[in-house]
Amino acid sequence: MLSLRSLLFSIFVFSFLVAICHGEICTVTPGPKGKDDAPAIVNAFRRCGQNGKVIFLNKTYHINSVMNTTALRNCEIDLQGTLLWSNDIDYWLKHSMSIGYQNQSTVWFLGGDNITFHGGGVGTFDGNGQAWYEFVKGVSNYPRRPMGLTIWRARNSVFKGLRFIKSQMWTMTIIHSKSILLEDIYVNSSSSTRRPARNTDGADTMFSDDITFRRWTVVNGDDGISVKANTTNTLIEDSVFYGLGFAIGSIGQYAGVFETIQNITFRNSVYKGRSQAAYIKTWTGKSKGYPPNGGGGGLGFIHNITVTNITIANGTAVFGINRCTHFTNGGEAGDCGTSQFQIHDVSISHIRGNISKDVIADLRCSAAAPCSRIGFDDVHVFNSATGNRSTRYKCDSVVDPKGTICARKKSQT
Repeated sequence: MLSLRSLLFSIFVFSFLVAICHGEICTVTPGPKGKDDAPAIVNAFRRCGQNGKVIFLNKTYHINSVMNTTALRNCEIDLQGTLLWSNDIDYWLKHSMSIGYQNQSTVWFLGGDNITFHGGGVGTFDGNGQAWYEFVKGVSNYPRRPMGLTIWRARNSVFKGLRFIKSQMWTMTIIHSKSILLEDIYVNSSSSTRRPARNTDGADTMFSDDITFRRWTVVNGDDGISVKANTTNTLIEDSVFYGLGFAIGSIGQYAGVFETIQNITFRNSVYKGRSQAAYIKTWTGKSKGYPPNGGGGGLGFIHNITVTNITIANGTAVFGINRCTHFTNGGEAGDCGTSQFQIHDVSISHIRGNISKDVIADLRCSAAAPCSRIGFDDVHVFNSATGNRSTRYKCDSVVDPKGTICARKKSQT
């Protein structure tokens, strides 16, 4: 008979995944094909997440359960292979973890101080997202449909050389974090069927400061990068977006709650999508329903936004402002002139390329809180159909526009 000691050793060896630790280095070895590798990954971070290193080999790791690896410190993460999430939709709907905002949830909380997470251009997150695109059938913000990675309460950290394919929902969210660099990141969340890859933002930020996105490529069915509530001092540069472009918002979803977005720069980038290269979106001033698809009536301001040196290849427009955001009953539901959320000091400059319309920007601001000091300078774009230069702007409730020629627009309803 096996001794108790031998039996315990055998159970350990043949567990779903073994984390082999040598001092402060944990090399994670995937278990038998299809078995859940998440428990041993969490164990590896528990052992080596403080002043240590966690290594993923050039293999596929199956992630079948949620992971929470926060409070890391001076931790290096080397992803050489692929983290593959399961398509067990029932499990994820029941167990995805709330992020505490907009009724959104996640499959992985990762956070701490001085984290370096690198993938060498090959380390991959595979969210098995096609299963989600088929399941939700185009429904926006399906309840408890989780995002792939949540960078949570991180400080002074770097994420670089990583690939994200087929994300479940938002690819990642940076929340309650400060001084984060994310560079050389590739995202491709395209649908392989007629079902849209909706809500597959490349990244979203909220309650975070001093965030830098550099050299991103995002191919997806939604925003390339979206800065949301209480995002400040954020830079997006040297990137290429193929989806809906760079988004400021949405914001103003919680009635009576004061939030801001300020000191944001989007520069030296290329937009090859099917919408506006950059745009601002706030909720209406009337609260209807509950998040994630309902809400409105929030307060606050968007201030000091710079969009400069952008090349556009066949988007619909350069820039836009939409104060009508609402997803209840299928989308915009009027009340566009009711938002009291303020927008001011926005600069759009040095823009080149082709757009599909004659209108450079459609600025639909709110009569309850008109936009102010919206400026355009050195914008040279051409209608891709006619070859003529686009020169028109549409403005509603814009005070003191700079460098715009505003056409009259019907009153909001």
